[in-house]
Amino acid sequence: MYRHSRLRRARTPLTLMAAATVATALFATSAGPATAAKSTPSKSGKPTVVLVHGAFADSSSWNGVIKKLKEKGYPVVAAANPLRSLSGDAASVKNLLASIDGPVVLVGHSYGGAVISNAAHGSDNVKALVYADAFLLDKGESANDLASKFPGSVINKVLRPVPIAKPDGSQDVDLYIDQSKFHQAFGADVPAKTADLMAVTQRPGTGTALNEPSGEPAWKTIPSWALVGSNDQIIPRDAQLYMAKRAHAHIKEIKSSHAVSVSHPGAVTRIIEKAARTVR
Repeated sequence: MYRHSRLRRARTPLTLMAAATVATALFATSAGPATAAKSTPSKSGKPTVVLVHGAFADSSSWNGVIKKLKEKGYPVVAAANPLRSLSGDAASVKNLLASIDGPVVLVGHSYGGAVISNAAHGSDNVKALVYADAFLLDKGESANDLASKFPGSVINKVLRPVPIAKPDGSQDVDLYIDQSKFHQAFGADVPAKTADLMAVTQRPGTGTALNEPSGEPAWKTIPSWALVGSNDQIIPRDAQLYMAKRAHAHIKEIKSSHAVSVSHPGAVTRIIEKAARTVR
């Protein structure tokens, strides 16, 4: 035992030196988007599906969709949307897209729709856009503008603002949905126990993000599909149809709450597949 422990201690400095060397190499290769490691193209020949969640959710909201896509052989990436500002969130997703070799089907839910419209602008590997109960903003519009353009949204009745300070010292708010109202407002067709977990783990969007005007949207040049939830109480059906028709998107309606990726992962997967089949 004594000799073994001495040998193990003797190797420790070498192990630390090796780890430091590896860490240095990794740091050097992660200095910026231009040096980011490229992902391996799919052997299946299918495009990579990149999923972008919206406010009051996180990447786990795609779990049912991810499972179905993986079973069908699609490579999948679920982006961690920062939810801090529309321009910043779009830049984060754009950098992720740049790390992926081969064609991409880019999918957004809710506010994530605004993010993908901006992130895909100028991203040549994005071949199709899919909006699931999502915003398809035009240049100069904000998520808050379109949520209130048509009657039916309860969003302003259920939000709980938490004051925060931005890095520059100015003030902002983190916006949460009141946990006691989350099930009915966000996911009425989701099992109550699941909705309760979603309410607790929700990630807030800032007031800045939800009010920041969009840049030039990619749906003007990239083919788009829209899954419209007719029972959505966050982005009303009429608002979704208005945006989807304006974008000349391929539209599919479904009786769903706003949490369509959780309550109807099969329908979300099917519309993603329709978009993916057009990618060559």
